[in-house]
Amino acid sequence: MGNDQLTIFRGDYMQVSVETTEGLERRMTVTIPAEQIEKEVDNRLKSLTRTVRIKGFRPGKVPLSVVTKRYGSHVRQEVINEMTQATFRDAIQEQNIELASMPRIEAREIQVRAGEDFQYTAIFEVIERFDIAPVQDIKITKPVAGITEQDIDNMMEKLRRQRATWQETDRPAQEGDQLTIDYRGTINGEDFEGNEGKEILVELGAGKFIPGFEEQLEGVKAGEERTIELTFPEHYHAKDLAGRQAVFEVKVHAVSEPVLPEIDEAFVRSYDVPDGKVESLREEIRRSMQDELDQAIRDNIKEQVMEALLAANPVELPKGRVEEQIDLLMSQMRDTLQSSGAQMGDLNLERSMFEEQARKRVALGMLTSEIVKQQNMTPAPDRVRTKVETVAAGYDNPEGVVNWYYADPDRLSSIESLVLEDQVVDWVTENAEVTEKPTTFDEMMARKR
Repeated sequence: MGNDQLTIFRGDYMQVSVETTEGLERRMTVTIPAEQIEKEVDNRLKSLTRTVRIKGFRPGKVPLSVVTKRYGSHVRQEVINEMTQATFRDAIQEQNIELASMPRIEAREIQVRAGEDFQYTAIFEVIERFDIAPVQDIKITKPVAGITEQDIDNMMEKLRRQRATWQETDRPAQEGDQLTIDYRGTINGEDFEGNEGKEILVELGAGKFIPGFEEQLEGVKAGEERTIELTFPEHYHAKDLAGRQAVFEVKVHAVSEPVLPEIDEAFVRSYDVPDGKVESLREEIRRSMQDELDQAIRDNIKEQVMEALLAANPVELPKGRVEEQIDLLMSQMRDTLQSSGAQMGDLNLERSMFEEQARKRVALGMLTSEIVKQQNMTPAPDRVRTKVETVAAGYDNPEGVVNWYYADPDRLSSIESLVLEDQVVDWVTENAEVTEKPTTFDEMMARKR
């Protein structure tokens, strides 16, 4: 593969050459003339003669030769380090290069002797400018839904079930019942880690056990034993069990049915509704459900916009950024698995598992960033404030959290980035072809799962 090379001469200051090695990687070689280095070294050493304290000499009267002998090597290295940073920054600005990764600096020689030029090479990836495909060609389906009285009735029923008590029954178990069971599982007749449980509570239909386990317990009665055959999911967190067939011997100690509380004043007040009125609780539920519905619709539209941008704008991705995202995703997955009780032996994660998601994240970051530049977008202050207050609302001292964000521009920038992303979605939606589609609250919630 041939290399494209560009050489820049900038008088006595420095000489720069940039070459394309592969893809988005660039190799920049910078030569700093000896006279530039010596001039700065001499200036600093002369300045030291006026401030340094050396035994046997009065302050401000230390000879240059003494200062040079004692501090010359240190000062020279300091000058080289600072000139490396300054010249690289200037060269990047001169060529209007946007870095995709931090440079890796390689010097011809670490120690530079007096009178010698200094040369270093910086290896880095760049972000190349690109045009965004016309967003007018993007098609978005906007869900349209409202909160109905039936939706509120259903939510009231869920609240009752959350406060349910359990009463043993002699009838066969059905969905919604709670079973008390012992179980022992085997694979090919052999035990495996975590294969036994005693006095375990299982709520049929809750979906908290391996798919198929709860369903095969429907119809059992207290005192009954049942054999369950099922297959562990392909992506089960314990790798040695994923995709394998298992047999569980289950003994049912009790079948309990839920006893739901009455919707009375005590029930209403338990949800922090001061007047204890059912209608007041229903109104609170309506507002909460509407907020949740609005967010679900926004999330749905955002997902469509991002997928459409990806499909219409294939971009070359910097390898370094992809690798950084893979590292981040792996770290987040380990934290999640550990918090759920997984053992370290179960956390043998492969980088390839996260590559597709990492590439998608990097691509979307580049696309949204480019739209922000091309449209001259800035984060709307009122939207930033609203998002900060939304985040802060989940803490004991919301006002303190708000002040904490606004006290540091770096902290606030994370919120501003989210706001800019939302503004990009709004801009695309305003210019795309949007078709409304009637839906329901339950359908929108199902899509979130």
